[in-house]
Parts: sequence; structure tokens; C-alpha cells
Amino acid sequence: MRHPGPGDRVFVSFIARLDDGTTIEESAEDAPVEAVIGAGTINPAFDEALRGMAEGESRTVTLPPEKAYGKYNKRLVFRIKRKKLDIKCDPEPGDLVRVGLPDGRKAPVTVISIDAKNVTVDANHPHAGETIHYTLTLVRMIPDTEA
Repeated sequence: MRHPGPGDRVFVSFIARLDDGTTIEESAEDAPVEAVIGAGTINPAFDEALRGMAEGESRTVTLPPEKAYGKYNKRLVFRIKRKKLDIKCDPEPGDLVRVGLPDGRKAPVTVISIDAKNVTVDANHPHAGETIHYTLTLVRMIPDTEA
């Protein structure tokens, strides 16, 4: 039985869970994610795991924070003047809003608290600092015919 190698196209279904078993993300049952082995488009740990799998096989890959969404950084929690927020309604704690960056791009942040003049936000990914357990299932593989 052949395992995926560089250049092979794979179709993978996945479920991502936290340590407590909470599902935080999963692929649609009828729409596996497509990737090319060795192309650098997926997490290197997934690429490595898939190289040893056969079609129909499942494997769990555990990513510590630094290999998932990063360690939690307290410096990414900061206050912004309410009038600088470019939003149409009053945010509430837990809301995700976009804030302008110096280079003109916008970044999503989570509202932590609000007072009359300021909004305290957290720019960490919602799962920063958490270990994520991915269950990968190799649904299908298309060999690279140019290899």
C-alpha cells in the first residue's frame, strides 16, 4: 500500500479539539481539505503525519501552543480609545472587532472590557496558549504523476 509522498495531492478530513475535548474546528463531512504533500501549505506536523498514512487511516497529531496558535502574549492586551474603533455598533465583552494597524491593514481583536472612553482588547488568537489535538483522516490520495 502506497503512502503519500512529495507532490501527491491528499484530501483530509479533520477535527481539532482542546485538552478538555471541546471541538473548536472541523472540516465539513462531505468536503475534505485538499493539500499537496511537501508544498509547505499545511502545518509541517500534518505533512509528516500524512506521509505515513494510508487511505482511510486516522491519526491524532498534538500541537503544543508554540506549534499551534502561539503562546499567550500579555503585551497583546491593550486599550484603544472608543472613537478610534471603526465599528457601527457598541461592542460588548467577547465580541470580535477589527482594528486598524499602522500599515493600513485591519486585524481582529477580542473585546475584553469597555468604559466610557476606552475599549480593552486582546489581539491574541482565541486559542493562543492552548494545546490543540487534531484527528486527521486521509480520505483520498492522488499520486503526483510527474514524480
